[in-house]
Amino acid sequence: MDDLDQDVVMDGTADVPSAPSANGYSVPTSKSTGSSLETPNGHSLDGTAEDPSSNKANDRFLGHWRRKGLLPTGCCYDDRMKLHANADFGPNPHHPEDPSRIEAIMMIFKQNGLVFMGSDAELVDVLNNRPTQYMWRIPAREATEDEIITVHRVEHFNWVKALSTKSTHELRQISAMMDQGRESIYVGSMTYEASLISAGGAIETCKAVVDGTVKNAFAVIRPPGHHAEYDQPMGFCLFNNVPIAAKVCQKEFPNICRRVMILDWDVHHGNGIQNMFYEDPNILYISLHVYKNGEFYPGKPDNPMIPDGGMEQCGAGNGLGKNINIAWHDQGMGDGEYMAAFQKIVMPIGHEFNPDLVIISAGFDAAAGDELGACFVSPACYAHMTHMLMSLAGGKVAVCLEGGYNLTAISKSALAVAQTLMGEPPPQMETPKICKEASKVLAKVQAYQAPYWECMRPGVVDVQEMTKHDSYRLHDMLRTAQRQMLDKYGMLPLYIQRETIFRSFENQVLVTKGIQSAKKLLLIVHDPPDLHAQPDPLDNSLDPHNAWVSDGVSKYIEWAINSEFGVMDINVPQYITRTDDTQNFTPRMDEKTLQTHLQELMCYIWDNYLQLYDGADDIYLMGVGNAYLGVKVLLINRNVRNRISGVINFVNGSLRPVKSDVDEGLSSWYKDNSQVYVANDHACWSDPDLTRKVMKRRFGNAIRSEANSLAAMMHKHFKDVQQFVAEQTRRLHGGESTEDESHRMG
Repeated sequence: MDDLDQDVVMDGTADVPSAPSANGYSVPTSKSTGSSLETPNGHSLDGTAEDPSSNKANDRFLGHWRRKGLLPTGCCYDDRMKLHANADFGPNPHHPEDPSRIEAIMMIFKQNGLVFMGSDAELVDVLNNRPTQYMWRIPAREATEDEIITVHRVEHFNWVKALSTKSTHELRQISAMMDQGRESIYVGSMTYEASLISAGGAIETCKAVVDGTVKNAFAVIRPPGHHAEYDQPMGFCLFNNVPIAAKVCQKEFPNICRRVMILDWDVHHGNGIQNMFYEDPNILYISLHVYKNGEFYPGKPDNPMIPDGGMEQCGAGNGLGKNINIAWHDQGMGDGEYMAAFQKIVMPIGHEFNPDLVIISAGFDAAAGDELGACFVSPACYAHMTHMLMSLAGGKVAVCLEGGYNLTAISKSALAVAQTLMGEPPPQMETPKICKEASKVLAKVQAYQAPYWECMRPGVVDVQEMTKHDSYRLHDMLRTAQRQMLDKYGMLPLYIQRETIFRSFENQVLVTKGIQSAKKLLLIVHDPPDLHAQPDPLDNSLDPHNAWVSDGVSKYIEWAINSEFGVMDINVPQYITRTDDTQNFTPRMDEKTLQTHLQELMCYIWDNYLQLYDGADDIYLMGVGNAYLGVKVLLINRNVRNRISGVINFVNGSLRPVKSDVDEGLSSWYKDNSQVYVANDHACWSDPDLTRKVMKRRFGNAIRSEANSLAAMMHKHFKDVQQFVAEQTRRLHGGESTEDESHRMG
């Protein structure tokens, strides 16, 4: 036994009743029910001597602590778990799941004063006056076969047990064969024994928390467990420690431990835990993990009938809703994303479930610095997440180590968790903003879980229920209302022959009658009207009288028609709904997809309509919102500037340049013949370098508006647009004065 174990957790064990183990180490005995506990310096509470650390004295102290609510935090550790090592048996086995993982955690606990290092005389003062100052040791033991087969098949237990009888050559062959793909496992001559102690340590840790021997606890154990399936090892895992401990606690404490919440923040999905409890109504499993559409380990199983880590996997049978996968779209997640997940999903559901015990399946491979996880969760964030979970189950929280392979990252993160368990407030931290894709993930998780949890329902619409009761998508109703208003001008849908465009823009392009013979044309490509609503702060319900529609386009259409323009109105929805759509939330198109759709539509309209209108002396283009990108793609992809009299854009989103490798004069023409109104709060005005960039010719004649929203900008600059059109017409064709032309057009 090395100095670390002797100094940190085994000091004074001469007085500990023990039984010899197979490998010669002493194992503190444990009762079949309840939990044993050792003092901070390693003395057992099962002792019989009449000294300050004896059983009689400590029973008195323990009862005193319980009455005063001064229970200590427990810590389970056993040096023998380090004997599970790569089958090469070299001094430095090259494998991420290295024995030094648990050693590094215990070392940092020691360095930061979380474990008692004093003499027996000092121990008396600790027992009498400051029992919660240190973590108290929970002795590990070997789990029994009966305990392990509560979640594993007997055949799997026997397979692991047989490893202890195999030769080095056989172990190397097994490791080489299984260190591939989803299995990804290595074995050694002491793997079986270490796995028994890891599972037994998890059991004793959880039992000590459940029966009130400690207020909470941290099990520093390995090999990890959450990938192990009921019938096979997987992902560095032999026995699935946390499910074994959960089932043992439910069995031995049926009156006080019925509902168990397992929170798995390892960067990899805990497939084994999920599958063991997928139909169990009394085990709530929540996993935060990188998913990457099933490409990130453990990936998708070979059998399509087995659920994977996707958000749609919500449990089955009586366990519906008890499986929650917060499946990140990519690596790179950090404090902002994890804190948002806890605040929006984990804690509301946790409080509604109301568990009797919380077990944290604590992998630290999402920590900043872990190369395998490539995420950026800080120790402070782990502290805050732990602190939030301590508000559940009366504070009965057991932390069981899973993954985490950067020794610095894993030890600092574990330290932050342990200090929080012991009562230190989490450090103050600035939470970064959550990335947009991650916020979409959380919205989808909420939608998938809404049928099963009351706290997830506010703001989530049951689309299938809506379609049963003559309900209609609001954007379809808005377009219908627009068309009714425009019907008085005799506007009709433009016939679009190309099938791919027709499917996306059916009835979204309207034109005035006789547009082909008009001398002046205005083409408006715009976003749908803005929606503004104020939900009830208590139940999140939304009433029509608290909702508004802002439509700045209709005013311009009316002005153009009264000014004898032929008008083409192109409405660009962010998503075209289908009758069979059942998703509660559908994200809008990304910019690349939007530009692809717009390029096909705008070029089709130019090729088949606008360029054929020979009688049109003036053609003006107007872009509104993200749809203004349609103006950009038309100018770049077709030689149109000799036919265009002017461009008016209203931008409150992405501001993109107009430049062409073929037409070198395009950017200069765009600068001289455009009015590009940019929202007052646009990011381009917040930085002098960005502002200088925007003022270059390829961005057009950029004008900072005093307004922010599209409708407000269009109202604010209505007269300015009329003036611009009048001046452009006079400049290009001469004739009447600017004032007369503007008045006539107005």
